[in-house]
Amino acid sequence: MDIISICFIAIFASVAALSIKKHTPEISTVLAIGTGALIFTAIISRVVPIISELQILINSAGEASQYGGILIKTVGICFLCQFAGDCCRDAGQSSLASRVELAGRAAILVVALPMFEKLINVAVSLISN
Repeated sequence: MDIISICFIAIFASVAALSIKKHTPEISTVLAIGTGALIFTAIISRVVPIISELQILINSAGEASQYGGILIKTVGICFLCQFAGDCCRDAGQSSLASRVELAGRAAILVVALPMFEKLINVAVSLISN
């Protein structure tokens, strides 16, 4: 699905959700979240081949390849938490959306911890020499 199709689907679903919202707000929310899931799936299906190519490039980097893996994981966490947070906001749960985004930030810190440890070790070795 190309970007023009995604934009038209999003506009159509937005107009439909606004029209339905007056009579049945529950269905309007389900329509918005469902359309978001459809678009997210379309985006993921286009990104997977790119991630495979990036993985090949990262693996060719040798010892530094672990940092590329960390980068890919953190980007995935960002996309997933942003999508989940937006779905929560669409459902009127902004507090829950904030908690999902906070959990995503914490997950990124956990995933990136080995990189921080290596960075600190290099800094300490440079300072001590």
